[in-house]
Amino acid sequence: LLQLGQHPRQAGHQTLLLNVSRAVTRDVLITFSPTEGPRRLNSTEKGKAGKIHLPREIFRSLSSQTVRVVVTVLSIQQFGMFKEVNQTAQVLDNTVVGITVGESSISGLQPPVQLTFAHRELPQGVTPQCAFWDPSKGQAGGWRSSGCATRLGDKGTVCSCDHLTFFTLLLLNQTLDGSTAKALVSVATAGCGVAMAFSIFTMAFCIFIRCRFRFEETVCINLGLHVNLVGSLFLLNLAFLLNSGLSGKTHPRTCSVLGGLTHYCLLCCFTWMALEGCQLYLLFVKVLGIYIPHYLGKLCLVGWGFPVLVVGVAGGIGSYGEYSIQTTDHQVIAHLCWITSKHLLVHYITNCGYFGLIFLFNMAVFGVVTHKSCSLQSAGAVQGYRKPWKVALVAAGLFCLLGATWALAFLTYGISSTPMLYLFTILNSFQGIFIFIWLVILYYPKTKETTGSLSYIIRHDKTTTASQ
Repeated sequence: LLQLGQHPRQAGHQTLLLNVSRAVTRDVLITFSPTEGPRRLNSTEKGKAGKIHLPREIFRSLSSQTVRVVVTVLSIQQFGMFKEVNQTAQVLDNTVVGITVGESSISGLQPPVQLTFAHRELPQGVTPQCAFWDPSKGQAGGWRSSGCATRLGDKGTVCSCDHLTFFTLLLLNQTLDGSTAKALVSVATAGCGVAMAFSIFTMAFCIFIRCRFRFEETVCINLGLHVNLVGSLFLLNLAFLLNSGLSGKTHPRTCSVLGGLTHYCLLCCFTWMALEGCQLYLLFVKVLGIYIPHYLGKLCLVGWGFPVLVVGVAGGIGSYGEYSIQTTDHQVIAHLCWITSKHLLVHYITNCGYFGLIFLFNMAVFGVVTHKSCSLQSAGAVQGYRKPWKVALVAAGLFCLLGATWALAFLTYGISSTPMLYLFTILNSFQGIFIFIWLVILYYPKTKETTGSLSYIIRHDKTTTASQ
């Protein structure tokens, strides 16, 4: 075994050259680190840096008597190489290790080459994944893990690979595997179909009781709000089903339109949830002197019109296109027409940020409504509405109506991501069903027991305030 030496160190690029005889009797050991680069490692030497273990069987299978081994340690941060399009995983220490033996490519190694990437204990929710660079993946190459086994050791992660190329250790922040992802898509698809049916039932029920019974204007406005919210949920479920069925098979422009439509329907849902919260605030806090002409029409202008402006601006900067859902091993399991990975800031602002503000406002309103309802109950102002299940139903219905279940999206990261993803998918897929059941029990039939409905509480609250 003859060490030829190291190339002069360049920023982010360090190389070790070795000449190895095919008659070598020991495995070749090499140590490396992001700062020191690669160097030979004696069999008795112990270190805290990374290690490469080249089995001697590699050289015995070659035809040449002597073969050159090149080990390269690269910093992708300084070179700007090995960056995958839409990459979400982090590269450990921004370090890539390249190994070549001879002039030809080597694969099917038995035993495999082993690379030990040294690192400290990883944070919870972070999963290491050995990967190699595949130039044929996508348009500009990408990371793959096929042919490499990952084993977490005491001083780092050991990668056992059956071929030689450029390797790295990816740090994955989510633990979503292929089977879980497919199960979630199936649950969401089935839930959307059922939710669409119940959305139709809900809208028909609201229209029926609006025509069948006489209600005061406040209740009629509430019913109109419910119809619009459920209508936006129906359109969102329809857009999702169209998206999952047509994405990956459509023209890029068609996919952009479908992505914008899905985003529009989602924003409409969020906006109508906010308007439900505003209506509750006006009813329970500003109970006197509120009259707005054509009130419901103006709410419709905001609920259906404001998202048009947001989607128009996002579409103008080219935010919509094909978005790929990948598993931990970078296998694409679904394509959606949505906001592309290049414009994730649009998603964070218009979806996460927008809903976050709505959620905080609606939860504040929910707290005020719950406090006032409990105060009236304890004071005996509302008779016949003291059954615990009835009170719990009203609270749960308001909680769902204000879109609180969507807040579970903020908990779908880290070690609890998988159960939270299931809970988020199931609850939001069946949000239309929950609203339907809540409305049926709350508004129909009109018995003596339902005199404690929201309209009755509001009416009594107005009387109390006026007397004061």
